[in-house]
Amino acid sequence: MKNIYKKIACLLALGVTFASCENYLDDAPKGSKIPTTLADYEAFLRDEYTNHRVDITGASQLLNDQYVTVASLASNRLYNANYMWDENADRIALKVSDETMYYSSYAGISTFNLIIENALSTTNATEAEQRVVWAEAKVLRAMNYFNLVNFYADTYDASTASTKLSVPLITSANINAPNKQVTIQEMYDFILNDVKEALPYLPKVSQTALHPNLGAGYAFYSRVYLQMNNYTEALKYADLALAENNKLYDWIAFYNANKTLIETPANYTTFTSPMGFNYVENYTYRHGTYNSLTTENSIPVERAARFESGDARFLSRWKIYTVGAETYYRRTLSGAFNFGGITTVEVYLIKAECLARANQISDALAVLNTVRKTRILPASYQDISTTDKAIALKAIFRTKNNELTNTLIPFADARRLNAEGVYPVSFSKVANGTTYTLSSTSHMWTMPFPQGAVKNPGNGTLTQNVEK
Repeated sequence: MKNIYKKIACLLALGVTFASCENYLDDAPKGSKIPTTLADYEAFLRDEYTNHRVDITGASQLLNDQYVTVASLASNRLYNANYMWDENADRIALKVSDETMYYSSYAGISTFNLIIENALSTTNATEAEQRVVWAEAKVLRAMNYFNLVNFYADTYDASTASTKLSVPLITSANINAPNKQVTIQEMYDFILNDVKEALPYLPKVSQTALHPNLGAGYAFYSRVYLQMNNYTEALKYADLALAENNKLYDWIAFYNANKTLIETPANYTTFTSPMGFNYVENYTYRHGTYNSLTTENSIPVERAARFESGDARFLSRWKIYTVGAETYYRRTLSGAFNFGGITTVEVYLIKAECLARANQISDALAVLNTVRKTRILPASYQDISTTDKAIALKAIFRTKNNELTNTLIPFADARRLNAEGVYPVSFSKVANGTTYTLSSTSHMWTMPFPQGAVKNPGNGTLTQNVEK
């Protein structure tokens, strides 16, 4: 682990020197401040660009949820390997530069470790107030570890989780703290325990969109249990989360309000994204890819075809575009996008899957259709109705992938389903007369660590979890 990325969390935006990281300076330099109050530490939770970034570029390219231009494919061999499903490419050799997903996640973890270590001994606060900030940092740390383990390690499988390695576990903000690349089971146990300890102290109402509330804790617990194929617990916490917030955004109303511009051919006027800090579906907000914080990805034509006809959310976000020999769906929204946090629609669809898994098909479809009624234009809408479990689940998966595109969840879900083997995910496309495929058993579903992390792992060791 590169020390500089741990120092980032020790020397943050306000020029603060943290005694708990390590005594770089015995005295605070002029213009700086040693944090002592709870407010000092709570302020670091607001550093959204350092601590709330979830960059899943490799995963979105592998899924072809992100359009990659011909020029980028020619100039960036790693992009080409993921986007064109080149199983012969050595992605380890191609990851010669730092990777935001890895280093930003650990920078955030170092900050959250700092808060967890110090919040309960801060001044100018009651114990109850201290516990709130401590709990919020616990949830955010767990979320970062969930993202890392579902990007750089194999997906959770109870039969192998105790033997396969995950990612380095670091629980101290000290830059010389030892780290251990724990097993997948150990990492999931750690994540679950962090949330378990945090839940009693999380507030019902967030201080800001960046601060996890009780609904966020329940929703994240549901996400984790689903990834572990524990549908009973996932359903339990989905219901608890929805009891805190069950709002769905009315995308049909958004479409109708902007219909004239949306339906004007060749008009790519950018509307303001409703998926920002105040999005009614938010449990907690986190940014997505760092280099496009104010816009989202354009998508391939083949990806656009997987949306339902009359999907107002799709129609409001992308429009067909041709430049030279390339045609794709160009993004039309700008602003803020909650691609790294948790929203109610994810929890609705977790609930739907869990109900279907328990053979409560009609109940599952009622939940699914509740979501679809806020998305699909009336002229195209029909309730999905079936008694077939497989058909119901595939409809749920389709909606979930479309709703959560540009987030880590479609990638995590695909890996989970591939490991299960009942509803495997694979892709095929034709480009320039050649057929390309991504099989459900491909090694490419696990991303390699960046070279810098393996060569400089800090006070520990780091072993790749994939051969190439």
